[in-house]
Amino acid sequence: METLSEIVEQAAALSDRPCTAIACAADADVLDSVELAVSRGLATFKLYDNKQLLVNVLQAKYPQLVNHPDIELVDSNGIQQAAQLAVDAVASGDAQVLMKGNLPTAALMKAALRKEAGLRTGNVLSHVAVFEIPGFDKLYFVTDSAMSILPDLQVKAQIIQNAVTVARACGVEVPVVVPLAAVESVNPAMQATLDAASLTMMNQRGQLQNCIVEGPMALDNAISPEAAQHKGLSGPAAGKADILVAPNLEAGNILYKSLTYFAQAKVGGIIQGASAPIVVTSRSDSAETKLHSLALALLVSKN
Repeated sequence: METLSEIVEQAAALSDRPCTAIACAADADVLDSVELAVSRGLATFKLYDNKQLLVNVLQAKYPQLVNHPDIELVDSNGIQQAAQLAVDAVASGDAQVLMKGNLPTAALMKAALRKEAGLRTGNVLSHVAVFEIPGFDKLYFVTDSAMSILPDLQVKAQIIQNAVTVARACGVEVPVVVPLAAVESVNPAMQATLDAASLTMMNQRGQLQNCIVEGPMALDNAISPEAAQHKGLSGPAAGKADILVAPNLEAGNILYKSLTYFAQAKVGGIIQGASAPIVVTSRSDSAETKLHSLALALLVSKN
């Protein structure tokens, strides 16, 4: 796939439409993405919030969604109950994707990760973003910009596996993974280079499967064949990265926001590693970004 529109089309083509549970859905910004998804036949929805408030918001902005066969309104009292009911629906299999509505991310994740009937798997949770960048003819996967503050080697290995799962769901059968650093040589004073070299060796020994891992590598040499050639790099990942692994959360967050604000890239993203994909978007995200994130989650949930 080369565009996020193709991800939306692939999600719409799924034979069995997954259900998405949205906690605290009585919000116009949230319902924008619901309307877009329903109009494209992407998914069915369970909307959790005060039922009368849900009806009022729908009638005011999207009256066609009131009593819509693809939408179920579930009455809940407050943020905590809405989050718990939405998580319960996913945990029981009544829904396949969990999505954040108008509530703090921490409240949703607390419900999702509670020991009793939550979505824990024992795996690391990480954020995987998919970017469509002007001037590039492929999608790039960026991780982790939101969850792991300072991941160690083992956490980075699981972050890679999460990203590989997402990339493969998007049709990249053997994604090329580059653990990013400032240089290509291993420097004991730079932990990112030590971790990148270890991850490369783990991949060569079969500990990281269904992908090609090569690093450390600077960003330019990971995405530009010309830059890699000038640097004298000829490995399988030189200029051919699909998945860019940031060394820490700060670097990942800066890369994510640089792409969206400086490069005007389109993006969708999910939290991977739980028993179901989790869509956590911010109020500043456009309805298009929310739609891309939902479509990505739907593809991952089916694949």
